[in-house]
Amino acid sequence: MSPPPPPLGRSRRRAAQAFDAALDDAELVAARAALAQGRWQAARSLLAHTGDDWDLRGHRVTGLAQESYSAAWTRDWQLAEPESADAAVLLALAQVQRALRGKEKPERAREACRAAADRAPADPTPWLGLLMLEQGSTAAENAVRLFEQIRARFADHHHAHHLMVARLAEHRAASGPDPLHEVYDFANWAAEQAPADSPLAILPVVAHAERYRVLATAGHEPPDPAASGHWVGRRARQVMKAAFDWWLEWEHEGHPRRLVDLNFLAHAKVCEGRGAEAAALFHRIGEHATPAPWSYPDRDPHSAFRAARDSALGTA
Repeated sequence: MSPPPPPLGRSRRRAAQAFDAALDDAELVAARAALAQGRWQAARSLLAHTGDDWDLRGHRVTGLAQESYSAAWTRDWQLAEPESADAAVLLALAQVQRALRGKEKPERAREACRAAADRAPADPTPWLGLLMLEQGSTAAENAVRLFEQIRARFADHHHAHHLMVARLAEHRAASGPDPLHEVYDFANWAAEQAPADSPLAILPVVAHAERYRVLATAGHEPPDPAASGHWVGRRARQVMKAAFDWWLEWEHEGHPRRLVDLNFLAHAKVCEGRGAEAAALFHRIGEHATPAPWSYPDRDPHSAFRAARDSALGTA
């Protein structure tokens, strides 16, 4: 039996504090609200309209799947349309999210992802779900294999590259700072092999932030990123400048996850002490903050984002 719909309203305080995985995707927000009330037809229409725009599809499926009610209502959809590949993919990613929250057995989520992959062989999204399930695993070869499955279907998959950077950054955490760490090599390689207008150009900045997260957690860097020398070395400055210059030239307004990149880039500029450049990025971000990297290593991301934004915009 499907659950009753959740309450329509949220407290003003909770809404103000919530990070929205939909970012500025109004169509996703509308479909998610309908799904919350059991009207899965809106999700069906959204995913059908999205088609094989794989970055957008991954963003939307993940955004729908993160809600606690998604698995139950998507099962209703699958009962009505048992041959639907979109329903299979959404159910698989919903089970992945449940598994990551400890509400589902990981193997059941993996089975659902494999079934969805069989139903839609060209779609990298079920493989993205499998890669998500590798969080915290020590079997690095599994993550690499799954990443290659995603790249075989869509070489520039944005979310998959971010997951791999976060995973690689955790290698050899106890060894301390290392400018030759493999996460930097991976991020540079990905940025170089991508098309000139690909947002993967920002990936070296993401790698820098993820490595800081790991080093700070291990005690090798201070807990306040702005107090760390991690962003002010020669190599770091080159990475930040190249990424910011890329953004000025290309500034993709249509990419579904561009706000993720802008948050990483604004965070880097704040840590680098370049307030004017950070301010330009905050203007583009608006209210669409993301938990990462403002939470790194263990900070309250809401407070960290607001303080950084207010300082950069001169309203502190």
